[in-house]
Amino acid sequence: MTKIIEMTNVTWKRQGKEILHHMNWQVNKNEHWAVLGLNGAGKTTLLNMVNGYIWPTTGEVSVLGNKFGKTDIHQLRRSIGWVSSSFGEKVNGRHVAEDIVVSGKFAAVGLVFADPIEADFEQAREWMKLLGVEYTYGRPYEKCSHGEKQKILIARGLMANPKLLILDEPTNGLDFIAREELLATIDRIATQKNAPTIIFVSHHIEEVLPIFTHTLLLKEGTVFAKGLRNEVLTSDNLSRLYGKNIEVDWRRDRAWMTLV
Repeated sequence: MTKIIEMTNVTWKRQGKEILHHMNWQVNKNEHWAVLGLNGAGKTTLLNMVNGYIWPTTGEVSVLGNKFGKTDIHQLRRSIGWVSSSFGEKVNGRHVAEDIVVSGKFAAVGLVFADPIEADFEQAREWMKLLGVEYTYGRPYEKCSHGEKQKILIARGLMANPKLLILDEPTNGLDFIAREELLATIDRIATQKNAPTIIFVSHHIEEVLPIFTHTLLLKEGTVFAKGLRNEVLTSDNLSRLYGKNIEVDWRRDRAWMTLV
């Protein structure tokens, strides 16, 4: 079975403090994973390591078959699409939507150092159409709604046809309707032919769509639980994870939790 991500006994220390410890996690091809945990659980650190921005203090990491220490990390990142709200804050709002999307092919924030061709803009339009924001073509990014910006950033993440797509809290700041529209878009991406493996990071279990085959729960920098979605998102697991009495109710193959 093809391994997309493999972490073996990974520890990462910063200023003498262990942020990640004894991390063992494997993502295989044809799996989509949701990652959940409280603030400070290690989610951002984990994503930074998958992207090669930090390296393990101890242990081994391989991404897309490339073992850290024996691969060109910059080349590897071209096969990884990473979408986050924090990245959106770095975007020059005066750039038009399609320029933002095309910049993803070059792993650049803008097109200053890129050399796009007409075919790139045609591909950008196709991704924007799939995500339902083709009508923003030609519109400055700063004039787009928050939901439109998130979809534009996802289109950007898809421009290089990545093998791995990381969505870091993509629904953050969206209202209920915009959130459900974005989740429907993610569902469409996951069901496309040759879709990338998706890692979806969230605070909300109701966002873990049926297309996410597996779930990883993080607590205090290590794996709290991992496995098939329906087996991990249980009342017992979440009660122990959050330290509260939680009841999980499944509706339309999505988990919803309430305090009891």
